[in-house]
Amino acid sequence: MTDPIDRPGKIIAIHLSYASRADQRGRRPASPSYFFKPASSVAASGGTVERPAGTELLAFEGEIALVIGTAARRVPLGEAWAHVGAVTASNDLGLYDLRANDKGSNVRSKGGDGYTPLGPRLIDAQQVDPAALRVRTWVNGELRQDDTTAGLIFPLAQLVADLSQHFTLEPGDVILTGTPAGSSVIVPGDVVEVEVDAPDAEGAPSSGRLVTTVTQGDVPFDGELGSLPAVDDLQRTEAWGSREEAGLPPAGAAAPESGISPALRAKLLEAPTAGLSAQLRKRGHHSCFIDGVHANIPGSKIVGTAKTLRFVPFREDLFASHGGGYNAQKRAFDAVDEGEVIVIEARGDATTGTLGDILALRAHARGAAGVVTDGGIRDFDAVAEIGLPVFSQGAHPSVLGRKHVPWDVDITISCGGATVQPGDIIVGDGDGVIVIPPALAESVADDALAQEIEDAWIAEQVAAGHPVDGLFPLNAEWRARYVAATGTGDRR
Repeated sequence: MTDPIDRPGKIIAIHLSYASRADQRGRRPASPSYFFKPASSVAASGGTVERPAGTELLAFEGEIALVIGTAARRVPLGEAWAHVGAVTASNDLGLYDLRANDKGSNVRSKGGDGYTPLGPRLIDAQQVDPAALRVRTWVNGELRQDDTTAGLIFPLAQLVADLSQHFTLEPGDVILTGTPAGSSVIVPGDVVEVEVDAPDAEGAPSSGRLVTTVTQGDVPFDGELGSLPAVDDLQRTEAWGSREEAGLPPAGAAAPESGISPALRAKLLEAPTAGLSAQLRKRGHHSCFIDGVHANIPGSKIVGTAKTLRFVPFREDLFASHGGGYNAQKRAFDAVDEGEVIVIEARGDATTGTLGDILALRAHARGAAGVVTDGGIRDFDAVAEIGLPVFSQGAHPSVLGRKHVPWDVDITISCGGATVQPGDIIVGDGDGVIVIPPALAESVADDALAQEIEDAWIAEQVAAGHPVDGLFPLNAEWRARYVAATGTGDRR
């Protein structure tokens, strides 16, 4: 078959289908999941694809494309392959810089013009074994992908049968069946070639090599119209294929970006905020509390350095100039580093949301330790499901613009009555959230943990029936007993 593929009615792509790719990603789906690509993304062999200005993570994905030959609606698995007319090569190109903004739909990240090259020749599907097809991809002549359909988690016929349960697959529709391990980033000037063949079939039919050359675009995205490209270490890892390929340190390596050493972080995670605040009070710090906030996930604890975000009261002209586009709120969530806590000044106004599930997802992907806001949050349950700890005044369904204008980031702010500067240490648990000046953190943590040991011993004595008078706090007699029993020095 040599008829060109011009304008499919539907292009359906699967998220993850090869075992080698699933192992690379560290997750294996129980069932196939899909997304649509626009017909305008189709391109022929020998064409170009543009990497848009301001982006860095355009990636290739060599795939086997199925072209539906006869209409399929609710077909059983055993009959599904009979509805496939042809097989060919495809390149499911994607721009990871835009992926996080579409939460799996891939509308912008994989829908660009030229992002679905197909061809150049069609293989008669009924003349090949769907379990014995091969897909290979070369970049600048170097073989990058080489796998067969024997490595699929979901057989090709299953995809046809599954999709036909939900809508009619029509002649000319295209199913992109997933990419194996080896997909990676390409840059302007790279030439990508994808070939699908059936090496064990009679005549070893082949699609020929599908050739695409990467070019550099010069038109940036307009932030006034929608979300802008943004990347983080997760997207870099998945685009390149591994942290090593992306030039990142191994997972679990010490990350000094947060400003808290691993040893200090461990102490702060162990010490309760009640004990830490008591030690701050002993040092003359009485305004360390972010009042009125509670955790969205019961039992959660946050430790991190502050990244600050300030909202000012709503005003029509200021919201027009600062509320839309790539505003301060979006910039803060796009730039938060691993181990940081986004702290938001919302003037204690709980009658509107200050973040929702999209921004929470972004912060979680960036490795943020949590968010503290003295306002409300939207999508309360969805944010909790993401797993990002958020301390706030509670849920509220309204949007930010009801009361606030996103104004500035990385400045000194007021949150819940406490002054917070960028780099301050934030600790939160079931008792609330406190702010610790970085210079005091080590000594405060050490003394709080020592006090915990002392308090535990006192609790044992009370449980044994001793009265609290003289025991809590320890008088001279009881302290001598405590030192003798525990071998602890006198901490007074």
